[in-house]
Amino acid sequence: MLEINLKQLEAFVTTAEYSSFTKAAEALYLTQSTVSAHISALEEVLGVRLIQRGSRRRVQLTAEGKQAYDMAKEILNHCQSLQNLGTTLEQCQLVVGASSVPSQYLVPELMSGFLTENPDSRYVLQRGDSDRIHQLLKQGDARLGFVGSANDRENYNYHVISDDRLVLITPNTEHYRKLKSSGTSGRLLLKEPMILREVSSGTRKAMEAYLNRLGVPVRSLNLVAQIDNTEAIKSSVSRGIGVSVVSELTVREELESGKLLSFDLDSGGVYRNIYLTWRKDITLTGAEKKFVEYVQSQSDKV
Repeated sequence: MLEINLKQLEAFVTTAEYSSFTKAAEALYLTQSTVSAHISALEEVLGVRLIQRGSRRRVQLTAEGKQAYDMAKEILNHCQSLQNLGTTLEQCQLVVGASSVPSQYLVPELMSGFLTENPDSRYVLQRGDSDRIHQLLKQGDARLGFVGSANDRENYNYHVISDDRLVLITPNTEHYRKLKSSGTSGRLLLKEPMILREVSSGTRKAMEAYLNRLGVPVRSLNLVAQIDNTEAIKSSVSRGIGVSVVSELTVREELESGKLLSFDLDSGGVYRNIYLTWRKDITLTGAEKKFVEYVQSQSDKV
């Protein structure tokens, strides 16, 4: 009975190639302790030391480790070739869930670039608020997610792909134009009639976190509407129903056209993160790993 498994070989080969436990763990989407445990288990099965452990920062292989690396690399290459034989259209498919802001303003650009580089891939996109996307991931109805809130760091991986600036938007009326020209901050407009996103949205959670820092309870706001659609919120604000706090990404066209005005909540701006996420207990397919790597490579440009 074989006591060696591919996870052990992959951890060993990746660590040898990066000369680093930390970098190998990042490349494999594992913790450093897990990588170390895989290698220790392999050494125990083989009865030899593969890696010199000491005070040096870079990992060095022993003589036996160099021999084992060549054989382990060959085994993994054969396994990759075998896996490629079974590649189907289904394996090239990405099933992605995205909350409101990323689904409209980030995912289309990312998917366009990824599909250009990987023309055999395709994707299915499901939308909802951040809570809904986490539920889809939990149920297995989505494999990767783009969300505006990190709800469960114990069970999900979260990688920041973009900063998202929150602004307070108002109709473009003389009253608000005067306030803007005088340098009024959005914080001072929180007592205006307010339109909020639904409770489970990432934007709403980020706004509530900001209000908590100010010591302002949500119930103290002059709430006139709660709407689960950003386009409907923008339309309501432009018609003078109230003001709202939204992602700056969502109102660029309206600000450029003069349909709406925006106010920074504070002088330094108020931001939240947009994350790429997936469950820690799943193994990403080859296509999914490629997509994760592509998104991470584009994060500075997003």
